[in-house]
Amino acid sequence: MLIFKGSTSEFCNDIKYNTLSDIMLQNFRGHFGKSPSRQEVNSWQNSLIRMRDVIEIAGLTDNMVVLEYEVPYNQSRLDCLLFGKDISSTATVVLIELKQWSYVDALEDEGNYKVETFTGGDFKVVSHPSQQVKGYSSYLYDFVDEFENQPTLSLFSCSYCHNYTRQEGVGLFDPIYNKILNDYPVYCKEDTTVIAEKIKELLIKGDGLEIFNRFMQSRIRPSKKLLDNVKGIIKEDVRYSLINEQLVAKNIIWSKVRKTSSRQIQKSVVIVNGGPGTGKSVIALNLLAELAEKGKNVMYACKSKSFRDGLKNLVGGRAGNLFTNLYAFLPAKIKENSIDVILVDEAHRIEKTSNYRYLAKEYQSDMPQVDQLIRAAKTSVFFIDDNQVVRAGEIGNSKLIVEAASRFDAKVDIVELHSQFRCMGSNDYLAWIEHVLGYSTTERKFNKNDLFDFKIFGTPTELYAQLEEKERVLPNSARLTAGYCWEWSNPLRSGYLVNDVKIGDFEMPWETKGDSAVGIYPAWFEWAYKPNGFKQVGCIYTAQGFEFDYVGVIIGDDLYYDKENNALKSDVTKTCDPTLRKDKANFDKYVKNIYRVLLTRGIKGCYVYFTNKETEQYFRAKME
Repeated sequence: MLIFKGSTSEFCNDIKYNTLSDIMLQNFRGHFGKSPSRQEVNSWQNSLIRMRDVIEIAGLTDNMVVLEYEVPYNQSRLDCLLFGKDISSTATVVLIELKQWSYVDALEDEGNYKVETFTGGDFKVVSHPSQQVKGYSSYLYDFVDEFENQPTLSLFSCSYCHNYTRQEGVGLFDPIYNKILNDYPVYCKEDTTVIAEKIKELLIKGDGLEIFNRFMQSRIRPSKKLLDNVKGIIKEDVRYSLINEQLVAKNIIWSKVRKTSSRQIQKSVVIVNGGPGTGKSVIALNLLAELAEKGKNVMYACKSKSFRDGLKNLVGGRAGNLFTNLYAFLPAKIKENSIDVILVDEAHRIEKTSNYRYLAKEYQSDMPQVDQLIRAAKTSVFFIDDNQVVRAGEIGNSKLIVEAASRFDAKVDIVELHSQFRCMGSNDYLAWIEHVLGYSTTERKFNKNDLFDFKIFGTPTELYAQLEEKERVLPNSARLTAGYCWEWSNPLRSGYLVNDVKIGDFEMPWETKGDSAVGIYPAWFEWAYKPNGFKQVGCIYTAQGFEFDYVGVIIGDDLYYDKENNALKSDVTKTCDPTLRKDKANFDKYVKNIYRVLLTRGIKGCYVYFTNKETEQYFRAKME
């Protein structure tokens, strides 16, 4: 998808006669069924006239321009792509990220090449332009097949900060950015002639339409280099080793992949069902590595941004480009059976459709999301826990997948995982939690001598102090979580967070609201793996999918002890989750699923505080 395409002459004329913004506005509405923000339109008007100047100075007349190109398997859009041949007739694509920034602070402590600048109406911590361009460049190399084909198709990527005054050694040009600047240069307002000369060198031989067609008609699939990168990272890491029934599950899946790789037309669907800590994600990562090694076109899909980013952080490097969300397999974008294998992790989070809020009209479809996933691949593997659905709108379950598979005449295999690799391998602890929460009527007692360190604390302050001890011994090994029983405030302009979770003299902030870091606190989706996440309370949406050596859980007033029925019940009036409030009929199921997930995040121990003392006594009565 793109918002504008045209020759360099057409682009310059549309700017000259002040019609380009209107053309883009109309195309945007046609694609997305809504208008772009005023800020986005302003950015087009302010930045694209500067691109016109560069193109005219470079003297490009036989080239193509693309604006707002959507990255494969990703909703990000690239500002500007130019197409042509360089002075030696090599086919070339030029990627230019346009910025209106005029002031930037370097952030040495942030790592990953972050800066602070005024954008979107406020000061924010964002990626350095070179870091952003590096990510876009990697995506194109990793998924546009033509970059691996002959004749050579070259890619040059840079940013153009046309309002920014170059000052060597400070801001965007602080020495901490030297390495990435060498690979992905930044041009400033003084550099109009410099960037024009560079683009002229890369595109002066023209033939832009030929190169544009070659790029746009390319197959979209993971590149061999990307697959090699993935297999190297995962296969050499002991953390991803498989044992026992995990190996059985992996071998069953492999047998289905081999069958669908032959001339056999029938699709294959595999459902891997297992509770918390049974190793579903570890199996998925092993399969990702082995399928990559065999040159299979494989994608890992998961709805949770926090979990996806956590896995990307874990595997590092370009391997992260094989991780995508559940909305990437739209029928209008992906041909049937164009992917060998889709690995769908946390499949209980599948939604009714993929028609998210900002999806272009031309891509919208009534086809169920689970059908889209099965349609796109020869083999679809769903890793699922039917008791981890925690909010309305997420409808994934084994029965749903089986029904969808039948619509494609796909053969279905179900693999059950039982062995517990979290909670010190204590299947008894998980069975006890499920009994206490009401999943099972089989009477269970938790033995205090169990290897798993489960403790109930009298105050949240004492609980957090115990987690601090664990954190001192091994940094980034513990996290505090809670039920969503306190409001979640916006960050303060001072760079601090509101201490929303207040219990007596104990108070702490939730994970950061918004997609940017605030002060010392990481972005919400980084809470589980960035060190300062320990200074915040996490909720179900940031903790689900992760594990920690030690987890703390504050069980709020949304779960209470019902004396009459001698069981735990939920109270929808005590939740601050606006989504859960809307589905009162299913709230009891959701809140118990939430606490089941939170109470099983610990590998070595789980420490708990109850705001409702009767609920606490009910738990204690189930211990021996």
